[in-house]
Amino acid sequence: MGEWSLQSGHGVRFEWGPAGAERLAAGVACLVVVDVLSFTTSVNIAVEAGTRVFPYRWRDESAFAYAAEHDAELAVGRRMVSGTTPWTLSPAALRRAPFTPRLVLPSPNGSAIAASANGSTVVAASLRNATAVGRWLAARGYGREDRPVGVIAAGERWPDGSLRPALEDLLGAGAVIAALRESAAPGLSPEATAAAASFTTVADVHATVTECSSGRELTEGGFAEDVALARELDVSTTVPILTGRTDKAFTAAA
Repeated sequence: MGEWSLQSGHGVRFEWGPAGAERLAAGVACLVVVDVLSFTTSVNIAVEAGTRVFPYRWRDESAFAYAAEHDAELAVGRRMVSGTTPWTLSPAALRRAPFTPRLVLPSPNGSAIAASANGSTVVAASLRNATAVGRWLAARGYGREDRPVGVIAAGERWPDGSLRPALEDLLGAGAVIAALRESAAPGLSPEATAAAASFTTVADVHATVTECSSGRELTEGGFAEDVALARELDVSTTVPILTGRTDKAFTAAA
């Protein structure tokens, strides 16, 4: 693919899903993953409590081996929570679960994007910490043309496995980009400009996240509390960054 796909010449770039992340990662210094319902919201809540979070692409037998290799607990599916396995991708369940110092959090979207970093710094952003992430990036010089940042809306999946662009992730990415722009990073690509506008023009973020397709899906499935936590705007100043070479985990940035 050509240079056009890198959005080169711009300090702040925006794309969708694991494929978009893999493409932008080749040309940016920092990759911001946004998976509001629910990977990055869960990462924020866990890291805020002091847990090291290891992203992993698959929730299968290999995840058990990966967790054992890293001496970590393994998060299970939302409906698989029990007394012996209280950790899950559900932000509400994670908040109630006992503290664990190390947690493997499988996710086919958010974790897959984190794995696409190609040596770049990776930051986990959600609506809960969007402004904190934008300010953290700006304070460290990210967002300039010589130190570009790629903001990735994770999206969801249709039954056939194809990407379903998710409104909540567009809003979360737009919130980060808007905060970054306000902190003196003016070089937005057209894609990033449009993402920021999607956030700044929404009058009621809470209602929008609740009533969008993903919010309704979780609410109708009995997980309205997850939606309520994910739609909270700027309630956290924790900025989870993916650190380490062989022992890569999200921890709180200094």
